[in-house]
Amino acid sequence: MVSDFNPRNLADLIRRPIITEKATRLLEDNQYTFEVAPKASKPEIKAAVEYLFDVKVVGINTLMPPRKSRRVGKFAGHKPQYKRAIVTLAAGDSITLFPEV
Repeated sequence: MVSDFNPRNLADLIRRPIITEKATRLLEDNQYTFEVAPKASKPEIKAAVEYLFDVKVVGINTLMPPRKSRRVGKFAGHKPQYKRAIVTLAAGDSITLFPEV
């Protein structure tokens, strides 16, 4: 499946891991949360995670949280919109988010 996509473009799809309380609880179920490019599809996200971290992906859930308002002085605007992907890995696989120092 990884061979269907250009490996150079796959690295740009995964932006950063999301570390929140809920995301930390999901780590116990072997689920990892990433911020991904808004136009990325589930097959592209799966190929990117499998290529970058050398793991087997079992399932992917994606969501686009609503935009939040932001105000700076008299100027009102919005925070940038992003896409979140919750990736479920096969049993026995793991990703090291916190490397040992």
